[in-house]
Amino acid sequence: MIPLRDTTRSSSFPVMNWLIIITNVLVFLYEITLTPGQLDKFIMTYGSMPARVLTGQPEAVLTLITSMFIHGGWLHIIGNLWVLFIFGDNVEDVMGSGRYLLFYFASGLVAGLTQIIVGPTSHIPAIGASGAIAGVLGAYLVLYPGARVLTLVPLFFLPWFIEVPAIIFLGFWFILQFFNGVLALQMTAALGGIAYWAHIGGFLFGLVAVPFFARRARGASYSS
Repeated sequence: MIPLRDTTRSSSFPVMNWLIIITNVLVFLYEITLTPGQLDKFIMTYGSMPARVLTGQPEAVLTLITSMFIHGGWLHIIGNLWVLFIFGDNVEDVMGSGRYLLFYFASGLVAGLTQIIVGPTSHIPAIGASGAIAGVLGAYLVLYPGARVLTLVPLFFLPWFIEVPAIIFLGFWFILQFFNGVLALQMTAALGGIAYWAHIGGFLFGLVAVPFFARRARGASYSS
């Protein structure tokens, strides 16, 4: 299922969400200017490598942040930033720009640490914004469970456009991450592909952390 847009409109311009998107794009544009050898070195230096992070060296720990802005290709960055564009503005609308930025980074840190817990000896650098974005998705589910997501479903080579309740769309996404994450535990090679456990950790953090970042009173209804 490919999300196209949601039905919830923001009451304010998502300044921070756009700044995050633009920063990711600028870093990626820098990446594509590098030679293959330079790009490999860049990823190895600024990607989050579990075994290196656990050494506790400051430059290694910092990669938990820098890795959030590195992507492995056009599909990787387009997929991530498109999802952030659709769902991030609404979450920022509730949190405010400052809290949203803190929440975004906190989600990414929890996501990265979750992946490290699962594979602490891995020397494969993890890159991408998907862990932080998973936190945004978790927050969106709590804030807007009644929203609907216009979704493209390629079915038998025919495009189907349907509005899916956010709770179903995001719930299905999380279940898919969980089962793939369990499968990845049985397949060491899979840990070098998609960081499913980073997605799981980020999403769960987003679910539980919303009340601490939202500007509105707890218990207020955010659904629409």
